[in-house]
Amino acid sequence: MRVLITGGCGFLGSNLSSFFLKNNDQVFVIDALYRKGSLDNLNWLKKHKSNKNLYFFKADISNNNFVDSIFNNNGPFDYVCHVAGQVAMTKSLKDPRSDLMTNVLGTFNILEALRKFSPQALLAFSSTNKVYGDLDWIKIREESKRYVLEGFEKGLNEEVPLDFSTPYGCSKGSADQYVRDWARVYGLKTVVFRHSSIYGGRQFASYDQGWIGWFCQKAIEQKNNSLKNLINEPFTISGTGKQVRDVLHSDDLVSLYHLAYLNKDKLNGEIFNIGGGHENSLSILELFDLLEKNLELDQLIYEKIKRRDSDQNCFIASIEKAKSFLDWYPKVNKEEGISNMLEWCKHSIIEVT
Repeated sequence: MRVLITGGCGFLGSNLSSFFLKNNDQVFVIDALYRKGSLDNLNWLKKHKSNKNLYFFKADISNNNFVDSIFNNNGPFDYVCHVAGQVAMTKSLKDPRSDLMTNVLGTFNILEALRKFSPQALLAFSSTNKVYGDLDWIKIREESKRYVLEGFEKGLNEEVPLDFSTPYGCSKGSADQYVRDWARVYGLKTVVFRHSSIYGGRQFASYDQGWIGWFCQKAIEQKNNSLKNLINEPFTISGTGKQVRDVLHSDDLVSLYHLAYLNKDKLNGEIFNIGGGHENSLSILELFDLLEKNLELDQLIYEKIKRRDSDQNCFIASIEKAKSFLDWYPKVNKEEGISNMLEWCKHSIIEVT
């Protein structure tokens, strides 16, 4: 199989690239190498025992000529995993034009290249829960360590009204709808996955993206300082810490993308909310409890600062449609996943270009 992965050196992209290399598929990766850790992930992929099947192209998907040439010269592809994008809400607020160019124009370029050069391929697109906006129309119940969506305790399904919020929500939401409509108008095979929070190995988290990985790093730093009898400087959290997401390990997400291809004939423009589900939901404060238990820390030292603009109090995906269509469900529970994430973070202290 010939698989094209946009953003194939990012967190999700590198995990997908590794999976398909292990499957002895030909893997074509497009990545601009802008993000922290992307070059390290590329070097990791090059060390793969099936690296002869890896083809890398350093390119920005907002460049139409680059995208067309890659499709024209290397296709037709069987499967396109479009997981490239600008993924930080905070960055979109600072630089909305760049956010639009990557997420909207880049996706449009991929769709048009697919239509011209690989019209039989399946395209899977990584969207976001931010297409549903701030969800401030849903009544919130505040508990001791988390917020709860009244009436939606088991999660939000795909029938929730779209309400794009922030430049990031607008750009991803626009791309989301382009992908859906190109299936209806041009007959392409596409599927949209609206992700909640994902985490796992190869995720080089930062302050504004990848909160599970970021707080794992902070907890490890404080543990190491404690062992050295050093004073811990507090890190910051935005808001109360009761904000909730359903967290999904990258192993389960890779499994989903694989199952999508195996079931491609019934994924004609379908959309799925994807996350860990209610059983794997976590607030920031509940994550801290798990980190303290895993690392045998008395208490993490942090300070609360102003809540981020347009931050959802609670998002939990109802994953019933994915279970029904794809027989997919998360197999890595949050306790096991957080433990694994801590171990990866401990062993990933490398020089990042």
